[in-house]
Amino acid sequence: MSLLNREVFWPPADELVEVAERIRARLGEWPAAATRWRICLTAPEAPKADDLIVFTEAHDADTERLAQSGAAVLDAYGQRVTLRRGDERSALEGEWSDDWLAALAAFLDCNFEPHDALVLALAWRTADENKDDAWPVDFATFPRVADLPPAPDGGFPACPDRLGLYPVLPSAEWVERVLDLGVRTAQLRRKTTDAADLQREIARSVEAGRRRDAQLFINDHWREAMAAGAYGVHLGQEDVQTADLAAIARAGLRLGLSTHGYYEMLRALHFGPSYLALGAVFPTTTKVMPTKPQGLARLARYVQLLSGRVPLVAIGGIDAQALPGVLATRVGSAAVVRAVTEAPDTAFAVSTLQQMFAGQR
Repeated sequence: MSLLNREVFWPPADELVEVAERIRARLGEWPAAATRWRICLTAPEAPKADDLIVFTEAHDADTERLAQSGAAVLDAYGQRVTLRRGDERSALEGEWSDDWLAALAAFLDCNFEPHDALVLALAWRTADENKDDAWPVDFATFPRVADLPPAPDGGFPACPDRLGLYPVLPSAEWVERVLDLGVRTAQLRRKTTDAADLQREIARSVEAGRRRDAQLFINDHWREAMAAGAYGVHLGQEDVQTADLAAIARAGLRLGLSTHGYYEMLRALHFGPSYLALGAVFPTTTKVMPTKPQGLARLARYVQLLSGRVPLVAIGGIDAQALPGVLATRVGSAAVVRAVTEAPDTAFAVSTLQQMFAGQR
């Protein structure tokens, strides 16, 4: 866990390392960082893939060239921080403490990717160093994601704070079967290129949700969900760029958004969604994930920060064996796939999972 005797900053900055070490000691045990980042306070002649090059005032360096070299480049001055890594760009605005660079080194050592470690570093405050647990949990100190389009006027309708068991299902037949077993939140994730099939499956699922007074979300296909009058739609981070969020809001649909860490949470919250999905908690085979599994320790921190601000759904690799640990974080909902669709006895599986939620109250 120690940062001492490591090349954390270049050129060497002993005072920053000492502060980073004190902060790191208050952040708890985390898996060893996959990448040993070196925070460069000046641009090296030959940047490396594990360099994070920081500029704290206006400069004439070729930022794009440095970013394309594989290094991460961070411009931080005024009240704005921009991180570039390859073709990816993250921009944050807010206020931060004088020791934010030391905090950045500490959070990178906790195995967070640079954009998430940066969010935490900007949220960290110098006084936190004196706490036994210095993890940032005051939402008021967190930065804002910059350069986002306006959120829809009026926002999205609310959904229950605790959505409970949330099966993600492949067909309308599965939706009907699970709702008949007493589940009241479900999602249709229909994988097809057949437009007629998609329309039929969504319409049938929406009707099943209406008959059983259930909260039925449609994955990805927001146009078809609007046309069918669905309760809600679930979108990924990439869909925010292409979906007509204003039209979805005007149609009265609830909006769930996937997130995979602090930066994406802040980005998603800007749009005022009805709930946030936090994942993937564990490894999953149901889809290709853009990030590594989050784990229960991160999930607990996310819930600690956001609980009461927006309904939260844990998602990714959750089954009956993993669910008690997930519920121990106090998250209000957990999405499951194979725990229901591949169970030898669907009714028994649903009953078992529902009882775990009942025990949470």
